[in-house]
Amino acid sequence: MSNDQSADAAATSSRPTKPVSVAEFDAMYEGLKAWHTWADADRGAWNRVTPASAAAASGTVSSGRIVQTALPWNTEAAVDNPRPALHHMVDLGDREAEEPSTNKDFLAVDYHGKSVTHLDALSHIAYRGELFGGVVSSEAVKTNGTGFGDVASLGAFVGRGVLLDIPAARGVPWLEPGEAVYADDIEAAERALGVRIGAADAVLLRTGHKRRRNELGAWDSSNLSAGLHASAMPLLAEREIALLGSDGDSDVRPSPVPGVHSPVHILAITALGVPLIDNLDLEALSDAAREEHRYEFLFVVAPLNVPAGTGSPVNPIAIF
Repeated sequence: MSNDQSADAAATSSRPTKPVSVAEFDAMYEGLKAWHTWADADRGAWNRVTPASAAAASGTVSSGRIVQTALPWNTEAAVDNPRPALHHMVDLGDREAEEPSTNKDFLAVDYHGKSVTHLDALSHIAYRGELFGGVVSSEAVKTNGTGFGDVASLGAFVGRGVLLDIPAARGVPWLEPGEAVYADDIEAAERALGVRIGAADAVLLRTGHKRRRNELGAWDSSNLSAGLHASAMPLLAEREIALLGSDGDSDVRPSPVPGVHSPVHILAITALGVPLIDNLDLEALSDAAREEHRYEFLFVVAPLNVPAGTGSPVNPIAIF
């Protein structure tokens, strides 16, 4: 890291979270709205993902190194996993009269939480009763699912991924829970890591959440986690990203906006139409990026094809 990069890190670490008034947040929300940008509103910013952008992103592949970024299927209750995933066997090979015998499992999960790597579709987040595009949430989303912005409409993401590894840029193992990442932190990390976020990219924010949990134990990240400050979102909007993900859920917590629990979710999904991936495991990806000497890669996300679903568990793949 150069002297300039060290100065960047020193200047941007561990600052107090700047409060944002509801009026300031609402002005930001109105200014970022991309509601009439695409004819296919169900896909939002994934309209930026085209055959041409996928082909261009494939040009980042050189070594062929493959990294999975999903957390393990978590069936153990913990302070950050109050509704554990289910996994049990429904056949142990003792039911068949003829060969072959078969072993079969059952899986189930309440995935919108803090312990399952999942994709949020555009129907997942409403603000003041409206989804992306001004769709009335109570009219679109019923007990049998959503009629707008479902995960099946998104299809798959194949494009350029950028790892915004804030701890690596600063030379620290992780960000402390509650620490906010601002626009100038993003720009400082770009300089330190030698990468620049561009149009149609998937931006993956590493805070070191998983490493901290592994070393110090679980905590209730619903109310305390490192993540993006709301004021960082105009920069990502300007760069025209297509997907945002994090090893937390992208939002810094406690929220800087009183009465608004997840401002980054609102600005990304509801204003900009940018789907989110929550609870990534970015530790192996961080190691690979350091060893490959680059923080860009081909990134592939294939959610389950769930008509009317507000999201899906995913196992995104990075290819160097």
